[in-house]
Amino acid sequence: MRKYWQIAKGRMQENTAYSAWYWAGTVSAVMRLLIIYFFWQAVYANQTTIENINLETMITYIVIAMLLQGFVGGVGNELAENIKEGQVAIELMRPYDLIFKMFAVDVGEKVMYLIQGTIPMILIAYFFMDLSFPKSPETILLFVMSALVGIWIGTFFDFLVGVLAFWTVNVWGVRVLKESLITFFSGALVPITLFPDWLRTITEFLPFQAMVYLPVSIYSGLITGTEAYMALGVQLFWLISLYVLVRVIWSQAIKQITIFGG
Repeated sequence: MRKYWQIAKGRMQENTAYSAWYWAGTVSAVMRLLIIYFFWQAVYANQTTIENINLETMITYIVIAMLLQGFVGGVGNELAENIKEGQVAIELMRPYDLIFKMFAVDVGEKVMYLIQGTIPMILIAYFFMDLSFPKSPETILLFVMSALVGIWIGTFFDFLVGVLAFWTVNVWGVRVLKESLITFFSGALVPITLFPDWLRTITEFLPFQAMVYLPVSIYSGLITGTEAYMALGVQLFWLISLYVLVRVIWSQAIKQITIFGG
């Protein structure tokens, strides 16, 4: 495990090497937060609730969803570039599991996002936007567990998109589609409860709601009691399923290297 920690640490040091870029990311995150806040203030200007969701709950949901969405990506793009440039063949000869190595890189990225974007936004949101706290320690614990599972679901899904570079010339279009699907179907823009019934039914059969909507709904109180535990169970199902899929597709992808490598 030590070597993977060193890989994650190296990525964190790399991200802090360019201070101007680092602070630009922080300012950008804060600006997005303020835009979202004032947008929903305007939406609720002439009404107190939307589908039984008041302004405080909506702001809480949207802000936490935005924070969490920043973690559900991964290093699929970097993996795709390594595959496209042939670097993956060299990586496979090194003394580590390449999948775990990529996940370690991703952990380093996420730690830096936590420091660079999440913490400043949390401080601004709680001091100036009147975000509500979970009502019980149990809710906080469930949210933390659900958020961690959702983050890994997003990481595995992003990895799967990156692996497609073994079979396609360019995965840029697929990645753009992936980002659009996650942003919409994960409930990062608006709570899925506001979707039409037919669209809400579709989302129940997709892994995207498990990335953002379910953990944020637990935090904001849209999902409580037994439903919260059932939501966590759904997330665990997708977590295990996607990890197995990662391993299966990766094992097939490696055969491509063996075939073309002679």
